[in-house]
Amino acid sequence: MKIVNASFIIEDEINADDMLKKIEKAGRTCYKSEDRTTPDSAKDFIRMIVKSGHESVIEHEKITVRFICDRGVTHEIVRHRLASYSQESTRYCNYSKDKYDNQVTFIKPIFWDENSENYKIWERACLEAEKLYIELVNNGATPQEARSVLPNSVKTEIVVTANLREWRTILKQRTSSRAHPQMQEVMRPLLNSLKEALPVVFEEINY
Repeated sequence: MKIVNASFIIEDEINADDMLKKIEKAGRTCYKSEDRTTPDSAKDFIRMIVKSGHESVIEHEKITVRFICDRGVTHEIVRHRLASYSQESTRYCNYSKDKYDNQVTFIKPIFWDENSENYKIWERACLEAEKLYIELVNNGATPQEARSVLPNSVKTEIVVTANLREWRTILKQRTSSRAHPQMQEVMRPLLNSLKEALPVVFEEINY
């Protein structure tokens, strides 16, 4: 059994200047104010657009993020409709094979200390699930059949592509104190990274 921390990778090379200029070019069509475009006008224009609630304009750009998290988190992520998803499939991935080091990988729960009794109970449950999964596969079960004994804590990877407006919606909801702790674990540092890369789009979102 392998235990790893949740994480994320921004798959795109974010070129803020190019993205903002493309959004400005599209947005100024609404007002036919193209003549007011300058080399430095994009940030102020987009800040005005976002502040006014005219967020459909920022849908012209997108970002792709790869999340390494547990399956419980992905069940919540995919509830956001305006995005594209590609996820590691337990139907086809056979974790008893050498490719996966003949073991199941689990995401470490953020809410229990490793020395706590609850963590030890969780660890025993994962060990037992892995044992039974491999036993089923060795007994002729297919991965899609054997996966029925795997818990939400199983590590998965999901690639999410969404436009900037949808990312704003996702991050507002999934970084709040009401979000699941393991959702906050990946979404809060993602928000911090996107604030740094595209402050004009994400700067006023806080948790």
